[in-house]
Amino acid sequence: MGRIMEWAARSDHLGGIPRKTVITAVGAFARAVANLCNKTKVHNADTLMTLVRSRPPGVPLITVSNHMSTLDDPVMWGGFKGLLSLDPELARWVLAAEDICFKNSFFSYIFRTAGKCIPITRGGGIYQEHMSEALERLKDGSWLHTFPEGKVFQEDEPIRRLKWGTASLIARCPVTPIVLPIIHRGFDEMMPEKYFYGRRPPFPLWNKDLRVVVGEPIEFDVPMMVETAFSASRHVLVPPLQEAKWPVLSSAGKELDETAQKCLYTALSEKIQSSLETLRLLAKRL
Repeated sequence: MGRIMEWAARSDHLGGIPRKTVITAVGAFARAVANLCNKTKVHNADTLMTLVRSRPPGVPLITVSNHMSTLDDPVMWGGFKGLLSLDPELARWVLAAEDICFKNSFFSYIFRTAGKCIPITRGGGIYQEHMSEALERLKDGSWLHTFPEGKVFQEDEPIRRLKWGTASLIARCPVTPIVLPIIHRGFDEMMPEKYFYGRRPPFPLWNKDLRVVVGEPIEFDVPMMVETAFSASRHVLVPPLQEAKWPVLSSAGKELDETAQKCLYTALSEKIQSSLETLRLLAKRL
């Protein structure tokens, strides 16, 4: 399957007018939900704002967060003053579930044109075509947001085992991205999954306390992690008739087969998961 409406995601599509128009509208909606309908507190906002506006040229940014509702993005950004009203070229790209955000041509066009959304087929694997598109955005030095848990979880429990998609992007990107963890709370009350006859409410609920906590960038020594993964994979027993399904990955001077990549992606994901869990416990105390 070709990339869904990739042409609509280009910044020069119709002179950029659709993107600017809808980003402005979405920004207004997010700010209204976050600040007028509900009460939102953002902790350590300057860290994200600084990285969005003035990180080194060519260095991509990946923000990762827990996933509590279908409105986490864009409402979580509504609590940051000026973030969603920035130049549309600086606004985040986001991985979005194809079965939710791309149900028909109209939704696909809106999410592609203005939402800067990259459709992801859940269960489609880390080497599906749109993951390559996400990698291209990182190579451009853009900001990408991901929900590495892979689905909405509304229970107040520790961060679940992460999917490997975010880790694979970090490993495959020529310039190691800055990875910034974010935890939010209260979004499950604003948009509960089972509220109206067992379904989500048609509109976000109001008078809720929302909180967004920005952490500090996660430090990755990717060359060292590649070396460790390469060495560890040599001791993993692989059935002789098992057919490799992933392409060989060249990283930090090593050629990583599928087994080595799994070791690397596991290590990267566990470090992100640990950082998110530490931040989640901090957010509960604030």
